Amino acid sequence: MSVLENWDSWKNFLGDRLNYAQDKGMSQDTITDLATEIGSYLANEVESKNEQEKVLADLWSVASKDEQHAIANMMVKLVENNSTH
Repeated sequence: MSVLENWDSWKNFLGDRLNYAQDKGMSQDTITDLATEIGSYLANEVESKNEQEKVLADLWSVASKDEQHAIANMMVKLVENNSTH
């Protein structure tokens, strides 16, 4: 099963990658920029595997570049908060 098929697995996967990036000294701005690039790729190239991903893809498709950056930043915060609980 792909990590994209289950929302919790996807968040855990992102959280692991986020922790790795932070441990390697990557800045928050760089992390958010990368999250924005990944979000664009996923929205344009990968079929949504669950309802949450579908909502994110729909929001992404109507968002401006600044709003997409904000969505990516919120996803980073979401996985940060999940990894600390």
